[in-house]
Amino acid sequence: MDAEKVVHTGGCHCKSVRWKVVAPSSVVAWDCNCSNCNMRANTHFIVPADDFELLGDSGKFLTTYTFGAQTAKHTFCKICGITSFYYPRSNPDGVAVTFRCVDPGTLAHVEIRHFDGKNWDSAYNQTGISSYSKVEK
Repeated sequence: MDAEKVVHTGGCHCKSVRWKVVAPSSVVAWDCNCSNCNMRANTHFIVPADDFELLGDSGKFLTTYTFGAQTAKHTFCKICGITSFYYPRSNPDGVAVTFRCVDPGTLAHVEIRHFDGKNWDSAYNQTGISSYSKVEK
């Protein structure tokens, strides 16, 4: 994917949760089939946590769900229920941004890759997903 980074903005359906993220205009998004992502059809790209910022008073509209390993923090809007981002188990130092929640105009290309969340350990080892939240120097 391209290395030039841009500022993307986005959020939930009702716009109570708003954020900005610095990421390339072309991203790799992960289509995960774990029980949670599969039910929500959540396809997301991952960025270092320092490249993500909640805007305004968005935090007061968020609630968090955890399960299983208790590592992933699935955030969603208390008003409309949309998960526009979350903190993934695969990248505890990063943020997973739901690419469909990015405002139009800044994402030029989205490459979709499969992550076999039903077989999490082997998928984690085979995909290199953990590298997507590392800060490039």
